[in-house]
Amino acid sequence: MRIGELAAAVGVTTRTVRHYHHQGLLPEPERLANGYRDYTLRHAVVLARIRRLTELGMGLAEVRDVLAEDAGKDLVEVLTELDEDLARQEAAIRERRARLRALLEAEGGLTAEGPVSPQLASVFGDLAHVATDSPMAAKDREMLALIDTMAAAEDRERLMELLRGALGSPEGIARALRAYALLDDLADADPADPRVAEAARTLADCIPRDLLPQARIDGDSNFMRAFYADFAPAQAEALRRALRILTEEPS
Repeated sequence: MRIGELAAAVGVTTRTVRHYHHQGLLPEPERLANGYRDYTLRHAVVLARIRRLTELGMGLAEVRDVLAEDAGKDLVEVLTELDEDLARQEAAIRERRARLRALLEAEGGLTAEGPVSPQLASVFGDLAHVATDSPMAAKDREMLALIDTMAAAEDRERLMELLRGALGSPEGIARALRAYALLDDLADADPADPRVAEAARTLADCIPRDLLPQARIDGDSNFMRAFYADFAPAQAEALRRALRILTEEPS
């Protein structure tokens, strides 16, 4: 048989046959005097078995183990491991689908910052009734999404509980809206503007002190430099002062 005939008989492409040669899975046949490969029925049997094994989800390295005469694993062992691996994949897919359902069913729907954790989605849902077109409010949601991603799993729930406590009342929401408005007004201001102090104090009153237990607010941190650079100069100064209030002043 020619390579095309072999490939057609087994239901694969000639490129696949050549790839299996290259991987050492399918032995190279003898060549005729004219240089063409001459495939036998034995090649078709091996190729068909490779196809069946790969269709089960086996990788080529596992297929090689099964086909090798001196394989350290027999077919039952390899298929058992494959079944266990598929079970793990099924569990992971179920977990991912559950997270997707939670996001899709969350109150207020997906935000521009999504997807986020179910905990932060709940916080955003609590605030969904607060309509604001404040640029600083949008940045705040972005930062919350960043914190949500950076936080360890065991810390995320505690952080979101603190946020729900700070923003879960009409008074807390009013403070947040006031802070957003003050910071928005500093977009084109000088860092020495006297309004910076009021914005910093108002913002500090919105943030739970326990939310930043190990905060580094100096400019030596690459992360903090990038953080402050994302804001206008006067806004960045207000943020610096707010963080100093939270980390240096007694509660």
